[in-house]
Amino acid sequence: MSFSILQPPRILFGRGEAAKAAGLIRAFGNRVLVVHGANPDRASWLRIPEAEVQGLPCAGEPTLEMLEDALRRARGFEPQVVVGLGGGSVIDLAKALAALIPAPDGPMEHLEVVGKGLPLKADPLPFVAIPTTAGTGAEATKNAVIGLPEHRRKVSLRDDRMIARVAIVDPALTDHTPRSVTLASGLDAVTQVVEPFISCKATPWTDALTRPAIGPGLAALMRLMEGEDASARDTLAYTSLIGGMALANAGLGAVHGLAGVIGGMTGAAHGAICGALLGPALAVNRARSDGAARERIDEALGLLADPLGCAPVAVPEELAAWAHRAGLPRLSALGVAPADHAEISVAAVAASSSKANPVALTPDGFAEILGKAG
Repeated sequence: MSFSILQPPRILFGRGEAAKAAGLIRAFGNRVLVVHGANPDRASWLRIPEAEVQGLPCAGEPTLEMLEDALRRARGFEPQVVVGLGGGSVIDLAKALAALIPAPDGPMEHLEVVGKGLPLKADPLPFVAIPTTAGTGAEATKNAVIGLPEHRRKVSLRDDRMIARVAIVDPALTDHTPRSVTLASGLDAVTQVVEPFISCKATPWTDALTRPAIGPGLAALMRLMEGEDASARDTLAYTSLIGGMALANAGLGAVHGLAGVIGGMTGAAHGAICGALLGPALAVNRARSDGAARERIDEALGLLADPLGCAPVAVPEELAAWAHRAGLPRLSALGVAPADHAEISVAAVAASSSKANPVALTPDGFAEILGKAG
């Protein structure tokens, strides 16, 4: 048995914990760059006394062009600490800025797949993550996802030193998130406890995180589709955090291997893509697995069966049917045409997330998932 653990050195979880943010941020310096969503009013509650604060909006999932523009603006401010206050896209942009502001080279030196993928040459600035959605777990991961529309891809900037110094997960910040956003981001959160659990890189430590979170995470999301529920918000925020910690240490799988490619090609929301793929990927992985991998997938199906109220073998179909009844678009409605399946499948084989899938899928395996999700 051999494994390592990478996680933020300090994590605050619970309602009201966001009130401690100012003091924790101020401990890293008095020049603070706050990356927030498109509406700055949603970040106005964060006041940091005796600090010079510059806000930087992030509208949508970050692209290389957005990152390079933000870098120019941020370097002129010379921040000492970077804060990401918002959803996964905001946190990814903030994390990338914290990594690259001190870097002597540009983003293409360090981006995977389309760039050189080189390690950072300078330590990142201190980074504080405060999520306002429950989905990506980006507050606990070591990578930032950046879109390159001209390449029709999404790729990662990745380094162990990019992990947040402090992650503040206050579920109250997610209260009254719009229903469609809750559904898409919540399915991403569920996917990110399922995939690390069935991953070929799973460890006893990641199992201890993910196994107890799978069923309650889905159950909480299902309750939120019926109406606002503070307890369900708490559970889903916890599921998202656990997913981020688990994927940073055990990897993901076929869903995210496909989702990165599809997101780059279509611009569709990441959570919605993952939600459309999760059931079909579970079905294909189970059909193509045996031995310990099949046993692990069956255990995951059993954990999901209880909230769905079905037999474990029926989970892939029931999960997909429930998500679409709740309003999740099918993959074709997200911009994926059957003619694109072959190109997507070939690209997914080479995706970093696919390396942790419990089964080594070939392009035809990925194509089968896409066909089921269409």
